[in-house]
Formats: sequence, C-alpha cells, structure tokens
Amino acid sequence: MTLRSPLPSGSPRRWALTSALLVAILGAVLLAGCRGSVQTSAVAPGSIRAPISGVDAARLMNDLTTSRVAARDALKAIVTAHDPRFIAALIETMRASQVGVLTTVDDVTVINALETLSGKRFGDDWPMWSEWYGATALVPPPGFTGWKGRLLGRLDPHFREFLSDAAPSRIRVEEIQWGGVAVDGIPALTHPKMIPAASATYLLPEEPVFALSINGYARAYPLRILDWHEMVNDRVGGVPVSLAYCTLCGAGIAYDGRASNGVTYTFGSSGLLFRSNKLMYDRQTRTLWNQLTGEPVLGKLARTGVRLTLRPLVLSSWGEWLAEHPETKVLDAHTGYERTYAPGTPYGQYFASPGTMFPVWRRSRVLPLKARIYALRIAGTPKAFPADLLATRRVVNDAVGGTPVVLIAKSRAVTVNGQRSGGPLDRIHGAQVAYSAGVEVRAFRRGSDRFQPGPDPDVVLDGSSRPWRVTEAALIGPGGIRAARVPGFLAYWFAWYAFFPQTLVYHP
Repeated sequence: MTLRSPLPSGSPRRWALTSALLVAILGAVLLAGCRGSVQTSAVAPGSIRAPISGVDAARLMNDLTTSRVAARDALKAIVTAHDPRFIAALIETMRASQVGVLTTVDDVTVINALETLSGKRFGDDWPMWSEWYGATALVPPPGFTGWKGRLLGRLDPHFREFLSDAAPSRIRVEEIQWGGVAVDGIPALTHPKMIPAASATYLLPEEPVFALSINGYARAYPLRILDWHEMVNDRVGGVPVSLAYCTLCGAGIAYDGRASNGVTYTFGSSGLLFRSNKLMYDRQTRTLWNQLTGEPVLGKLARTGVRLTLRPLVLSSWGEWLAEHPETKVLDAHTGYERTYAPGTPYGQYFASPGTMFPVWRRSRVLPLKARIYALRIAGTPKAFPADLLATRRVVNDAVGGTPVVLIAKSRAVTVNGQRSGGPLDRIHGAQVAYSAGVEVRAFRRGSDRFQPGPDPDVVLDGSSRPWRVTEAALIGPGGIRAARVPGFLAYWFAWYAFFPQTLVYHP
C-alpha cells in the first residue's frame, strides 16, 4: 500500500517554489510508515541485448529532454537495447515530468520502458521506484551525473554546480533527490544576532532549544526558528561552529567549523537530499556534505578524507537551559527573514506523523521509523540508544567502541504544543499539533566508574555514592576529577539506520 501526503503547509521546502510546482509535487511525497524493508535485488547483466556506448548513452539521455520526437526515439532505442543502466535516467525523467519541469516525455511510455527494463510494476509511483532502485546494484550510464545536474538545473541553475561529471563522488548520485527548494531556499543564519535571555520574551519555558556551551559561553537556538533555517554558522567562545539541523531526520548536530585539513568552512543548504538526509554544502568549495556524518560526499573535497569534528550539543527546554545557564544568550527572533516563527510551524504535522516525507530504501523494524534515538559513534562503532528508554532509566552505563560511557537523561520529553500554519489540511486535521522534540541527553566517558541517578537531575552518584555534578564539558566528581563529555546527537531511527545499518542498539 502506498500512502501519500502533501508537504506541510507553509513548509520551507515549498517557500521558493512556483504554484505550478507546488501542485505537481503534492502527489509525489511519501508517508512510508506502513512499508517494510526493501530487499537488495539486481537486474541480471546478461539481460542486456546490446550495451549502449558512452557517447550514445549521453546522446540518448540528452534526447529525453530535448523534444517529444527525440524523446520518443530515445526511449525506443533504450528499450530495444534492453540496457538496465538507463533505469536511473528513466526514474529521473519520470520525476522531472511529475514536478512539471520536463514536458518532452509521455509518462505512460516512460513507465512502460521502466517496467520492461526492470521487470517491476510500480506504475507512476516515484517513491517505490526510488526505493527499489536504491536496493539494487545497478549503475547509471556514463555521463549520468552531468545530465542529472542539467535536468535539476531547470529548477535552479545552481544545481549544475554540484552535479557535474567531473565531480568526485563518495555516494550514488542516483540516490540524490530534490528536496523541494532551490539552493539556499532554506536560508542559513550566519553570525546571527544573539540577545540576552531576559530579552527573549517570545520564548515559552517548555519549548525546545538546541544549546551548547564552549569555553564558558552558553548559546541557545530555538527550534521554532531553526525549523525554518536548518543551518547556523556562528562563533561561540572563540570557536567557529556550524549547527546543522536536518528537520526530515530529526537530527541537530554541532560541528566545529575548523575541518581536519585546517580550513574553516561555513555551510548552506543545497536543496538536495540523500536518503532523506540533508546535503549541506560549504561556501568555500561548493562541495556537498553529509549532514549526519560531517563528511564531504560530492565535489572537490570528496576524495580528500577531510571531515568535521562533533561538538557537544543538547536538546533542552528553554526553561531548563535558562535555569542551568542564566548567563546564556539566545537567538533573536528578528532574523532578517519573514517567517512564521511559531511553535509547530512549519513541520509540526511531519514531526507528529509516523512516516517519512521522502523515499528511504534502507530500513529496519527493530524500532519504529521515527523513534527518537541518541546516537554515538566511537572508534568507528555506531550505537543507538532509544530516547524514551533513556528518559525512563535516567542513567545508563554502557560501552561503545570499547569506551565505557554513561548517558544521563532528563526524565521527560521536551514537547511542543503548537499550531499549524493555516494550510488546507488544517480544516481536516485541526489547527493544533503536539509532538515530542526529543529528550535532554548528555554522554560522558566514565572510566571504571558506574553511575546511578542522584538526588536531582544534575547530580549522579558513583559506586561509592559520591556525588558528581553534570556540566556541559564534563562530569565533575570529588576533588574536581572529571569525566569528559562525549559528543552525540538525537535523530530519528530511520535516518541513523540508513547510514549505519551495522549499528548496535542498546537493550537493558
């Protein structure tokens, strides 16, 4: 069964689109909570009747976008050759036609060609085609990346700068998806104005903020603002920081802007996705980066091995963070952009739903798709800790990658009671929306100690019942001994598993 739903009303993923594209995209968005895992499959290479040469492949892909006559002849040649490499190009062609930027093809003919080459029967269901293809070992024709860049360039010419045949890649370009906006259509906030806590009268005590403290300087970034911007380039305590927030995968991650090659990068939103994860780009080289891993994946830096370092970040309620850090500064609501900075907009409907908005082929039923997990990766070992379990236990002693750790959580979720942005679905579902933004969690290296909950949430007890104080940098124990903070972050389970299928999952 395929469930479809439009993008959330007022979503930034619709902000920069024309009305024609808005109408066209409505039928192509997926709520996938009812689908199971996609099994890996492949079209047998022996089924190719007459492999098409690189030169001819480039010409045929170009013909698909040139004119109706050229597209008809190209489709006939592709089907005659029975070359499954062209499945990727046909899926892109179908998608481009659905969103209204390609008028040279007859959709029925494209679908017939797809079904002939693949042996599958998904009709015009682009999400199903995308998920099926992702699980195969198929490769695209030569010149596919540049052709896809030119095709997406009809939406925004800047997409061509990312997708070129000369660009080194560490990911399957076929799996890159258009996220519904132009490059920087979701605008980053760079060195935004921060105000004293007393001036932040627009904030409610219970609403969520991403927060961090570096060198004694505390900062809070309300989600009611970041839901619209998804990226902040800032300097905290003298350290350049890029806060990368992927609304689709529920992950807010703080990176040190100083990469492993010694260069400081600032980032923006590319408007492109990979497995429903935000592809951000650096403004210095215009390389695409994986938001979840901090690695460059397509472009100049993709072959360099450069990467970003995590900084500790916590999701908290504004009231809790303010009580612990009365000196904190917070993002000013006057950002220079005209947006509805209210709790619940623009993604409340998505956050409250059980499914994904874009296709994701690699899934696991170990946890619900959008269960919140706290993710750690130490010494190359990924591990997921269910957030609701952490909230119940409050203190969890474990080990990741051979490193003993303790995770300390508040006993309740940070919830949002907000209002949708006034779209047509509100008449059906109501204007109110409620959801959990996650749980306040911090992780620390614990050495040989084992901890248990203390008399209040900011204190834990070791095996000798000695109190240790929870701070942003470390656990502070008797005599000033310290257990250092370990950077981690919250994410939806589907998003973490899509990139780390070998992940361990914590069980008591």
